[in-house]
Amino acid sequence: MTRPALIGDIGGTNARFALVTPGGFEPHDILSLPCADYPGLVEAIRDYLERVGAVGDDAPREACLAFACPTHGERIKMTNNPWSFTRAEVKDALGLELFKPINDFTAQALGVPHVADDELVEVQAGVAIPHAARLVIGPGTGLGVAGVFPGRHAWIPLPAEGGHVTFAPTDEREHNLLRHFRNRYGRISVERLLCGQGLLDLYLAHCSLKGTNPRYATPAEVTEAAGEDPLARDTLLRFLKILGDVSGDAALTLGARGGVYLCGGILPRLLDWLPQSRFREAFADKGRMNGYNADIPVRVVTAPWTGLLGAAEALHNEEVE
Repeated sequence: MTRPALIGDIGGTNARFALVTPGGFEPHDILSLPCADYPGLVEAIRDYLERVGAVGDDAPREACLAFACPTHGERIKMTNNPWSFTRAEVKDALGLELFKPINDFTAQALGVPHVADDELVEVQAGVAIPHAARLVIGPGTGLGVAGVFPGRHAWIPLPAEGGHVTFAPTDEREHNLLRHFRNRYGRISVERLLCGQGLLDLYLAHCSLKGTNPRYATPAEVTEAAGEDPLARDTLLRFLKILGDVSGDAALTLGARGGVYLCGGILPRLLDWLPQSRFREAFADKGRMNGYNADIPVRVVTAPWTGLLGAAEALHNEEVE
C-alpha cells in the first residue's frame, strides 16, 4: 500500500493540513487547525495525523509544508506566531524521509496551474501565451507577489518580493494620500496600502483628507459599508484601482503573457466590486505598453486550497529546493 504524503499551508493563525497520493494533486482529509492550540509544528502535525487516522503503517514518510515566513535556512521561525523549529527536528520527530518546507506564496504560485477552470473568475479576457510566465499576486496580511514558469519538465517558481516596491501615485488623490502616509511612515511600499490593514488605513486617510471622523475600525467593516457609505465606497474602489496599477507594473516587469492570477482571501469577497472599479483601466494604462497589458488575461482565483495544491506540486518538483 502506498503511503500518503503530508502537505500543508501554515500561516500565523491557522495551519491547514491534508494528505495526497504521491504524484497526485488532489488533497484529501483537509483540516484547518488553530496554531494557538499547539506549542509547535510537530504537535499540530501529530494531532492532525491522529484525527485522520494516518498513524503507524499509514503515517506519511514525505511532507511538503508551506509557511508564511522565509524558509531558506535550517531554522524556520514563523513571522506571526511563536513557532520555531529546524528542518532536522521536524524530520526526526515525525520519522520523515523527505521534509520540504517552502514559502507560502511560492506554494500559491505553484498551485495556480492546478486550479480548476470553474474556480477562476475572469476580470480581463486577453489571450494567454502557453510558454510564458504567469504572475500570481494577492493582498492578504501583506501583498504576495510571485511568478511561475512552465519549464520543460516541471513548473518553475519565481519567488519575488514585489510587495515592497515603492508606491507610485498616478493622480492628485494619490499624491495627497502619499503625503498623508509619508508623514506617518516615511517611505511607502505598495504593501502598505494593498493588504487588509492597508484597506483600513486607506479609509482612515480618506477620512483625514475629508476632515471626517472615522466610522469603521476594521477592514471588514469598511467593505460591508461600501454599498451605502460614499467614503467607504471610494476607499474600496481606490484600493482596487491601485491594485490594478501595481499588478500591471508587475506584469510588465515579469513579462507575464501567460496570465495574471489574483489570489488571497480578500479579492474573492470583492468580486462584485471589481467590474465597478478602475482595476482594468489602471492595469492597462502603461503608455506605449497599453496594448501589451490589455492582451494579458486576468483572473481571480477563488479556490480555497491553492496553497495545498502548490505544496503537492512542490513535493517532488526538482525545481523547488
